[in-house]
Amino acid sequence: MTVPRLARPDEAERFVDLHEACWREAYVGLIDPATIDRVFGDRTAAVARRRAHLADPAAPTWVVEQGGLLVGFATAGPPRDDDPPAGLELRGIYARAAVWGTGVGHALLAASVGDAAAYLWVLEGNDRAIGFYRRQGFRLDGATQEHPEGRHLRMVRAG
Repeated sequence: MTVPRLARPDEAERFVDLHEACWREAYVGLIDPATIDRVFGDRTAAVARRRAHLADPAAPTWVVEQGGLLVGFATAGPPRDDDPPAGLELRGIYARAAVWGTGVGHALLAASVGDAAAYLWVLEGNDRAIGFYRRQGFRLDGATQEHPEGRHLRMVRAG
């Protein structure tokens, strides 16, 4: 059964493991493994950042746990952009490859965003994720951002 729950700051180490695993699974051929190594290389800093994120009540993180293992998470909160197209930003949604297509992503999206108007940034070329978001009512709006790991495309959904 896939039922998201709110994550806790004391789970930060498990979240770093989950986040890195998700990047390595989802971004094969999209992000150079050396870039992923750099992003997650300083484990102490990564855990501290994640602990702070998990403690932020304005941007709660939802998690799905199966058999004692974290298999996916999503975070949404106030927009971080200067000129947002919606009042809610889906800041991240990730699931392990083993649970793709099982409803975990849909459950996480429902818990974190529901039916609200929202926007997100998705890595260009991540066709699987773009297709998922399209099925949930999001549309590319033409905005882009350049990041060290690649170009991000903005997707927006009306409420």
